[in-house]
Amino acid sequence: MDMFTVHTLAELAELVRTGAAPYLRYSPGPESDAEHPSTDHESGIVMPGVSVNPLEAPRWWARPLEDWLARRVCQYLRELDEGARPWLLTGRRVDFGPDNEPLLVDITPVTWLAPELLDEARERYTTRFDAGAATHRDRANR
Repeated sequence: MDMFTVHTLAELAELVRTGAAPYLRYSPGPESDAEHPSTDHESGIVMPGVSVNPLEAPRWWARPLEDWLARRVCQYLRELDEGARPWLLTGRRVDFGPDNEPLLVDITPVTWLAPELLDEARERYTTRFDAGAATHRDRANR
């Protein structure tokens, strides 16, 4: 698919602020997704839309949008090892998946995320967050 590529978190933030690219997906890409719908891996049920990660920061978020985006981008980096590529899209929300992620139909692909953006996100995430801390108990056991 011929999409442009976003190279920095600042560029990504601008797309999110304008509403041009509100969702992130890790997959082989839009063409592959059109042929292979999202499936709940535990039950085997085909879901009624493509599972995505919303990029808009919640109202309570008091840090820079770029911090939020770094966190969201890094959430599924493990999928790169499975042949997935990160890309941004819009669409119509029809339901929620098993992890409470939005499921979209009427997908419009917007852009790919460049490897250097992933590196920037990884660096920002690991330096600005307590990456990997899952609960209050995790912090108490350190």
